[in-house]
Amino acid sequence: MPEEELVDIKFRLYDGSDIGPFRYSSAATVDMLKQRIVSDWPKGKSLLPKSASEVKLISSGKILENNKTVGQCKAPFGDIAGGVIIMHVVVQPSLAKSKAEKKIDDSSKKVACSCSIL
Repeated sequence: MPEEELVDIKFRLYDGSDIGPFRYSSAATVDMLKQRIVSDWPKGKSLLPKSASEVKLISSGKILENNKTVGQCKAPFGDIAGGVIIMHVVVQPSLAKSKAEKKIDDSSKKVACSCSIL
């Protein structure tokens, strides 16, 4: 039975600090990595992800998709003999509610007209 390949991954946060490195199986999904980031998020940071959906992982200039495995994402990394892969973490808080409220506010401004022609 072939042995599963293990990959060391470190997560670089917006302020330059790191989480990890942690060792993952090549079968682990990007979503699993995001859940680990949320659970191990350092205390006292100004940005705090509430869920894995607010976290984006970037590696080699590409945003990684949740359903991909570490093994599938490893191709762009190249062969790093015994090295640690660094993934950048971006937190994007959900803005769905504020966008909806803003559209309502903007629409009322567009409809009103106060021009008078004499």
